[in-house]
Amino acid sequence: MATAADVLRELEALGDDAYREGMARYAIHAPKAFGVAVGQLRALAKRLGRDHALAQALWDTGWYEARLLAGMVDDPKLVTPEQMDAWRADFDNWAVTDTLCFDLFDRTPHALAKVDEWVGLEGEFDRRAGFVLLACVALHRKELPDAPFLERLTLIEAGATDPRNFVKKGVNWALRAIGSRKSPALKVAVLEVAARLAAMSDPTARWNGKDALRQLNKKTG
Repeated sequence: MATAADVLRELEALGDDAYREGMARYAIHAPKAFGVAVGQLRALAKRLGRDHALAQALWDTGWYEARLLAGMVDDPKLVTPEQMDAWRADFDNWAVTDTLCFDLFDRTPHALAKVDEWVGLEGEFDRRAGFVLLACVALHRKELPDAPFLERLTLIEAGATDPRNFVKKGVNWALRAIGSRKSPALKVAVLEVAARLAAMSDPTARWNGKDALRQLNKKTG
């Protein structure tokens, strides 16, 4: 059974200074990083398997790659709402935020409740987490009915004027992901929201609406 210390040693061996320095080009700011590519992390996560205790130990190290791995190896059935809040409070870049939502949090039974809470928070990555989590639930939870997504379009409209880059892009992702589900009713509802946003005087809302319309209409065509 691997320990966090074992994993950190492996991450250090895989680290690449050039890759670490290049992370800034993608707006990933991580003071504690080895410089390990995501593909290498996914291969390592597959080898480690699901391990809830190891995930928490990796998260607690504070290392960027260890936190990405934590999201890849944790067991969503064992993740509590309290853990989700504690980890979310540590989000300090978009890559950790998105990986945790995409690989772990969206698969928990608490996902939609956390969407509702997090989109109302003030921090840029806290709020991004709410919208990205909604996007990831829309992408991955094929079994869910339309209702949870229809109900949350109002959250998207309310957040669509936030001009902060990482929030804006999270809102946009959520809108497009809901519109991409295999549901004609959702598609119609999302296009209506996007059209309203595109017609607003607020520049951020207008960008969100126009981009969503362009992307969703492109898929239709």
